[in-house]
Amino acid sequence: MAIYFVGDIQGCYNELDALLNQVGFSSNSDQLYVAGDLVARGPNSLETLRFIKSLGKNAKIVLGNHDLHLLAVYQGIKKVKKQDLLTTLLAAPDAASLMQWLIQQPLIQKLPNEETYMSHAGLSPQWTPKVAMEQAEIAHQHLTSSASQTWLRNMYGEQPTSWQNANDDLERFRFTINSLTRMRYCHADGSLDFNCKESPASAPKTLTPWFEFQHISQHTQWIFGHWAALMGKCQPENIYALDTGCVWGQHMTMLRWHDKKIFIEQSHKNQR
Repeated sequence: MAIYFVGDIQGCYNELDALLNQVGFSSNSDQLYVAGDLVARGPNSLETLRFIKSLGKNAKIVLGNHDLHLLAVYQGIKKVKKQDLLTTLLAAPDAASLMQWLIQQPLIQKLPNEETYMSHAGLSPQWTPKVAMEQAEIAHQHLTSSASQTWLRNMYGEQPTSWQNANDDLERFRFTINSLTRMRYCHADGSLDFNCKESPASAPKTLTPWFEFQHISQHTQWIFGHWAALMGKCQPENIYALDTGCVWGQHMTMLRWHDKKIFIEQSHKNQR
């Protein structure tokens, strides 16, 4: 059995399929870990969800910000963004079952028997992996509860930016969603910044990428997506950035875990 991690698919199903063929992925014996943002701005979000769902327990997914927004759109909380290509998905006859499956997915995945984690955006400098796992599970319980619509409606917003200022269940939930699905940069105290999306070379000196806070021990591995501007480059070596901007015309990245080999598939955008 081989374990593969893939960065943001964003509805680029053809590139995902080509990558899986490239590595000889077996849907019966291999496992595919998907670092969130399965859907949105690529042309084949419906096919992507159907395929990942068909893998059953051999697919391990975390929710990204685009996945959560899709769930809010489906429940009538938000409108589809103009740049999102979700019309076919939302009109599909199996949309309800796909949405029910999607909302059941967690915010963090941990590999069994090792300190290896995956979330869409990363790990807040104000958290340990243990705290992150606890808060991710609480958020998961909220999203899958009978009050799911209320929690989805209230996940939007940028406050609080600091875990220390999260004073009630709603604020802790919103901080959890933001840190695990939207975070890129933090201020010196570890609080979240939502304005800068540039590469570290172009960012203001007052901001630090979340992974440079040295809050993840060298014995722990963290895999994330979300940040295409990094193009897979980040330090330290036990942190892996997998969003390489396939939907923007760059390429999709897959990591084979046992030997850390990287596979890429160039975007098919110019072929469409």
